[in-house]
Amino acid sequence: MSVFKKGSKWNSIFALKCPRCQEGEMFETGSWSFVKSFDMHQRCPKCNLNYFPEPGYYYGAMFISYIWMGWFCLIFVAFFHWYLEWSQTWAFGLLIGFLAINFVYIFRISRLMWININVRYHPKAIEKYEQERQQHTHDKI
Repeated sequence: MSVFKKGSKWNSIFALKCPRCQEGEMFETGSWSFVKSFDMHQRCPKCNLNYFPEPGYYYGAMFISYIWMGWFCLIFVAFFHWYLEWSQTWAFGLLIGFLAINFVYIFRISRLMWININVRYHPKAIEKYEQERQQHTHDKI
């Protein structure tokens, strides 16, 4: 059983997909794009989940990012300094280089972690949205 299969939180987080349907993209550009890096869709293009349910919703993602990146940085530098016996200067230099390249992905992962706390996977979300949309279109006719 894979931890990254569809329906798991890890799949949504690391694939940067909608937590409800796990098919729609959360961000407008690719993971390491430095153009429109922080722009998100307002709603899921597949199941219509509102990605911004209230103002300041992603404020908590900053705390998640701070906690897991703090631990990551400590372990990263400790590994290179103590285990591989690099100098502190080289270990911190490598860390800064790594973070400079991956800061957009880190930002996105933190937001996905935050929204996955509050939204569960719903395998029929796309079908339900399509039915509602068809019903709404049918009512207009």
